[in-house]
Amino acid sequence: MLQEALFAKPPTIYPKRVWGNYRKIKWVVMVLLLGIYYLAPFLRFDRGPNAPGQAILIDLPARRAYFFAIEIWPHEVYYIAGLLVLGAIGLFFVSALLGRVWCGYACPQTVWTDLFIWVERIVQGDRNARMKLDKSPWTFQKIWKKGLTHCIWIVIGLFTGGAWVLYFNDAPTLILDTVHLQFSNTVVIWVLSLTFSTYVLAGYAREQVCSLMCPYARFQSAMFDKDTLIISYDKERGEPRRNYKAGDSWEGRGDCIDCGNCVTVCPTGIDIRNGLQMECIACGLCVDACNNVMDVVGRPHGLIRYDTENNQAGRSEAKACGKSFKETLNIIRPRTIYYAVIVSIVGGLMFYSLFTRSPLDIRIIHDRNPLFVKLSNGNIRNNYTIKIMNMTDYNKDYSLEISGLPDASVKIEGAGNPQAGHLPVPADSVAEYQVMLATRTSIKSVHTDINFAIKDNATGKVANHTSLFINGN
Repeated sequence: MLQEALFAKPPTIYPKRVWGNYRKIKWVVMVLLLGIYYLAPFLRFDRGPNAPGQAILIDLPARRAYFFAIEIWPHEVYYIAGLLVLGAIGLFFVSALLGRVWCGYACPQTVWTDLFIWVERIVQGDRNARMKLDKSPWTFQKIWKKGLTHCIWIVIGLFTGGAWVLYFNDAPTLILDTVHLQFSNTVVIWVLSLTFSTYVLAGYAREQVCSLMCPYARFQSAMFDKDTLIISYDKERGEPRRNYKAGDSWEGRGDCIDCGNCVTVCPTGIDIRNGLQMECIACGLCVDACNNVMDVVGRPHGLIRYDTENNQAGRSEAKACGKSFKETLNIIRPRTIYYAVIVSIVGGLMFYSLFTRSPLDIRIIHDRNPLFVKLSNGNIRNNYTIKIMNMTDYNKDYSLEISGLPDASVKIEGAGNPQAGHLPVPADSVAEYQVMLATRTSIKSVHTDINFAIKDNATGKVANHTSLFINGN
């Protein structure tokens, strides 16, 4: 029996439509997030004549990432790591305070599943109509309703995949190329892949992603404590359950009339009256459903609500003692302090680094084969590769100064007829030059520390890099 249960096909869940405060919040969040996702690639930002004008762009051929005024270069990948740390710790912080509200309101799986269910409901009807349609034989009505539903799902998937590739290409240009059927195989593969994944995950997998695929559901309890807001059923008030008819007395019974609405509206199909479960995504729809029923039977809201274990225990103890109880939300506690401190430190370091970083950087690579060359006049020469990074949107001209090596001669090779006082670097690019540094053999030490200074001829900003001169003695 256990083996059959493990491998049995999970029952199809048909969430019932419900209206209430939390459903309104979910609609607002869904529209807002989908609007940001689909429209953000079309935002423009003026970075100058030599930079892309798309506000949010990941330019893979140029190896750049742009977010309005922020530009991330390949060697600044640590900003990506910082964002991942902020995202993870921020999620832990929110979970410690408010439970799985991310899952219930802002997770992409939840947002697109809500959208797909809304389409399904518009075309096929609410819960009972969809259940009846699935059980009915294949008639013309069933074929066109199912067909229209899946066609709309595929169109949504195409828009989802299309919007994704716009973040990696100039949006107006790519759309114009698409209209003229001039697009690369890479774009086609990404669009079709994301169309398929959106269609499958939001159309079929749905709650199975939350309960079986998502690792967050498995370790969420490690972030909860007795002051975390979770969806709770008030057993003290609700039990014993009993069906209700107009005019029935409420003596000797609880407020729960065992209507099952909290179960039929749940997108994961659980019964919250059995306690907090791994599948609960804290969407609050069961709260709306229960409050609507309480309005009908004339009982107060809150039989199912967001609550903490400490509030539940305090309320039960106060009721037993005949005292009043004031509910509290304890925000400041050890784990929230830890998370807030980590977020503040990482976020502070990232902001400080972003706003204090220099638009000029250099890399010096000493040639290793050979380490030095002895010239016919007896001088020793070392060769270096200099990479100058111009992280501005304007063409720049730099000069090179080398200190620490007296009476040294400098020869520079590279594009643009470079000289020590004239090293051109185009906007938002890296220029590479070969520097040959020679001096007399009177240096006694095997190696000498030298400093390369690159100065912006227009602004006077300087970038320094220390290297070695190998004498060979």
